Amino acid sequence: MKIVVLKFGGTSVGTIKKIIKVAEIIANYKKKNYKVIVVSSAMSGVTNELIKKAKNISKNFSDSEYDVLVSSGEQVACSLIAGRLINNGIKSRSWLAWQIPILTNGFYKNSRIVEINKNKISKFLKDGGVPIIAGFQGIDKKERITTIGRGGSDASAIMLSKFFKAHRCIIYTDVEGIYTTDPNKLKKAKKIKVISYEEMLEMASLGAKVMQPVSIQDARLNRIDIEVKSSYIKKPGTFITKKSNIKNNKIVTGISLSHNDAKITLIGVKDRPGVAASIFKPLSKNSINVDMVVQNISANGKETDLTFTIKSEELNKTKKIINENKKIVFRKLMFEKGVSKVSIIGVGMITTPGVTYRMFQALANKKINIKVISTSEIKISVLIDKKNTKKALAVLHKEFNLEK
Repeated sequence: MKIVVLKFGGTSVGTIKKIIKVAEIIANYKKKNYKVIVVSSAMSGVTNELIKKAKNISKNFSDSEYDVLVSSGEQVACSLIAGRLINNGIKSRSWLAWQIPILTNGFYKNSRIVEINKNKISKFLKDGGVPIIAGFQGIDKKERITTIGRGGSDASAIMLSKFFKAHRCIIYTDVEGIYTTDPNKLKKAKKIKVISYEEMLEMASLGAKVMQPVSIQDARLNRIDIEVKSSYIKKPGTFITKKSNIKNNKIVTGISLSHNDAKITLIGVKDRPGVAASIFKPLSKNSINVDMVVQNISANGKETDLTFTIKSEELNKTKKIINENKKIVFRKLMFEKGVSKVSIIGVGMITTPGVTYRMFQALANKKINIKVISTSEIKISVLIDKKNTKKALAVLHKEFNLEK
């Protein structure tokens, strides 16, 4: 009998009515003779409320106690799902990470799953039970509760699929799948039928919120095929799989948007070996994620201008760190808020010339100025004024035939 792992997000278990619907979905898989492993997130909004409580108690709330606190939301949802299944005559029970156990390493708030003991869950499955497992959590070597970072329930489902050699891993959410771009920003966005790990990883890293990058990376490394689909509508979702499984004639698969960025430029940086490392090392130590980076050498070869992007909320912190950095010399620090990053993504770009030109010309035709450019093998990103975001999405969506 094949194993299927079903993960339900916070919106899918957000109310009692929705949990009743979740129980029906689980029952349907049982009727199809699957052994079912369920992973649940906390009910929508619960984790945010728990985080608020931690902040109200202490400005320096303990990381280890933070994980104990925020992981409690999943316990409630799992119990309610199991309770409904039992009510419907299906053998079920809830499981917390320490009861299995699910072992992690790394730091509190952002651990990674390294081992799952299969014995108890395997026996429960063999006896016809449906285990409802709390996502987002594990335990470390000290037997302290750890969390896997926001969106970590997806990672829980993927790693359970790996260790139990599941036939399928299905992520249930409040949308029908992965779209060519954010459907809230562009009504003509279309659902993608199939997408590669690499494309999905880029889209998630660049702002798509359906799945977290760490979960996609786990799936890619372990070759776990995923289906993302709606828990409200009986329609196929989007399959995430390896490139060789995809037959697609599209050059661009999707467009991602990040509209909470800030641009920093250091003018007249004294150029020498290691100067860039001297700038970015203290930012890294303070957990500030630097994205697009452009360096221009001056005509005299003695100075350079360095431009990079960060999240807007990190701007003041970043300026302070740079201004206090005694290891770098520069003439002026300039910054700009109110910028957006728009990225086109697709494995088809690898073998297709002229994609960069088409993107830039399409934006130019709409008088959209490009401030910064960044590229990789399957991605081209540009930084533009925030006011032009919707216009850019629409013109690029049309240019690369994503409306069809």
